[in-house]
Amino acid sequence: MNIGEIAKRSGVSRSTVSYALSGKRPVAEKTRRRIQAVIDELGYRPNAAARALKEGRTRTIGLVIPPASRRLTDVQLGFVASVVDAAARADLDILLSPSGGEHDRSFERVVTGSRVDGVILMEIRLEDDRVTRLRQTGLPFVGIGHTSRPEEMTWVDIDYETLMARCVRHLADLGHRHIALVNRSAELVAAGYGPSHRAQLGFAGAVAERGLEGVEVCCADDAQAGRSCVERLLAAHPGLTAIATVNEAAIPGMYRALAGARLSVPGDFSITGVSARHWAENLHPPLTAADILADELGAHAVDLLIQRIADPGVPHRHLLVAPPISLRETTGPARPRTGRA
Repeated sequence: MNIGEIAKRSGVSRSTVSYALSGKRPVAEKTRRRIQAVIDELGYRPNAAARALKEGRTRTIGLVIPPASRRLTDVQLGFVASVVDAAARADLDILLSPSGGEHDRSFERVVTGSRVDGVILMEIRLEDDRVTRLRQTGLPFVGIGHTSRPEEMTWVDIDYETLMARCVRHLADLGHRHIALVNRSAELVAAGYGPSHRAQLGFAGAVAERGLEGVEVCCADDAQAGRSCVERLLAAHPGLTAIATVNEAAIPGMYRALAGARLSVPGDFSITGVSARHWAENLHPPLTAADILADELGAHAVDLLIQRIADPGVPHRHLLVAPPISLRETTGPARPRTGRA
């Protein structure tokens, strides 16, 4: 039983139930009694973590996001939205803070200024100074992503290595023998961005396992870069028949490059990858992809952070998810490239 069910049965909003439980804001006595009657009927008791959050805390958690100068991808926006929604359900406020470059001072204020009870950290690198700093301060935190030392922190993450290997095997099962990995930007890869490196490992492992010819390229996170990247790939690799990608923002440009080369998808060329589900579903044609459910991961991150705030000594927990590939309309049997301009 949760606050949402209590609100529904009481005929009030979630926030009203939260205020009645926490005393954070006044609630009319008649309304409070109605809520209490439902609580008594259902036998609801706030969990220990929620009670701990009410004991002299800020009731605010920090969400550390990529720099504001960098456009967030659909997956990243999904994580932000899901964390905000999950925090609201727990009657917590969110303090957004960019990090990196000129934003480092903002991050430092968040972790040292007693503004938040804990932090959720996004876009984690294999070697990440922000993780080191948070561990130094002792402030509870949870990562959406993890470093090269996963045991050192609590995190939720997508198993990019497994998912990329599945994408390659799916293409290989369709007869594709020459496949490209279109990764994120060269700057992110050089900086040790975890998902990019794990995608590389999965791609290289599956290519070797199936005896395929593989090529790896980096691509900036936008449609124009995707178009330029695929145009170069087609010119340099005439035997290429498929792409696997973790760069969802570049996919519309990839489609345009293939259309410009008079290659139909999936008749002449196949594309698959890792993407937010609603993004994949709304592309034309819809993308065959391992669907990232950002709302679920963000909610898990908030739950884990609440636990760590309640008991900072609780052992680190990890959640690694690898959703199945959803077959849509961008992968088909391999055949020699035809119809090129």
